[in-house]
Amino acid sequence: MSTLKLGYIGLGLMGKPIAQNLLKAGFPVVVHNRSRQKVEELVRLGATAADNPAQVAERADIVFTNLPDTPDVLGVVLGENGVLAGAHPGMIFVDNSTIKPAASRQIYKRLAESGVSSLDAPVSGGDIGAQQGTLSIMVGGDADALEKVMPAFMAIGKTVTHIGGPGTGQVAKACNQIMVAAQMLAMSELLIFAQKAGADPEKVVGAVRGGAAQCWTLDVKPQRLLAGNRAPGFRSSLQSKDLNIVMETAREYGMSLPGAGLLAQLYAALCANGGGDLDNSGIIAVIEALNNTELKHSG
Repeated sequence: MSTLKLGYIGLGLMGKPIAQNLLKAGFPVVVHNRSRQKVEELVRLGATAADNPAQVAERADIVFTNLPDTPDVLGVVLGENGVLAGAHPGMIFVDNSTIKPAASRQIYKRLAESGVSSLDAPVSGGDIGAQQGTLSIMVGGDADALEKVMPAFMAIGKTVTHIGGPGTGQVAKACNQIMVAAQMLAMSELLIFAQKAGADPEKVVGAVRGGAAQCWTLDVKPQRLLAGNRAPGFRSSLQSKDLNIVMETAREYGMSLPGAGLLAQLYAALCANGGGDLDNSGIIAVIEALNNTELKHSG
């Protein structure tokens, strides 16, 4: 068993399987979550429970968070009974959430004043990657802190990239989300285009995957959509939130990102029409509505 004591706060679609993999790797893990049921499930697997984020910090050498949005992370870290309240010099804070780069830099600065290192370490790979321990981890922060956390990262991911200083992990994740959303939209248009123009979408996907259009999205998502499965591996509401982070950060730096702006609007439309709990490939529902058609399901 590892001598590193870990804490994990936020046991959602991604956080729970990540915490499970840390337990499987032999780390002692103390957990906290708003929903008590998920805490109890992990306690049965060997974790210990904490009543609030401060308690997690008091008991851990490294504290991870995986929360929905920027205000959630700021509240859990800096709020009443937050991580900072229980932090001790030498502790390392690691945020697996996807939040604004500026907020990660704010957290880094506040925790450093208390002798606590912090890493922004958002992940990519969806629920499948979280379950299988094959996530891509994009890290911003100090190299010496990353070196200490690396054994834990190796238990949950297959690719760990140190991007640079604080906030740069979140910049990389925002870039990732631009590409992911663009692929989801392109795949959706491809499927509807093929069907309405009289070709078998499944065969078309098989053909284009053999050429320059091959990508993870085409390898994984069309089969699910063609089977009628739009359950979330990664919720559209979170994809929409991430695109809003992209656009807010772009405004901070005076950037023009017309493609990302369109993607943000399309995901906002999906969420406004009740599709926020669909998988992010559920953006196809917007393309279906625009073309007055539905993707035919196989089987």
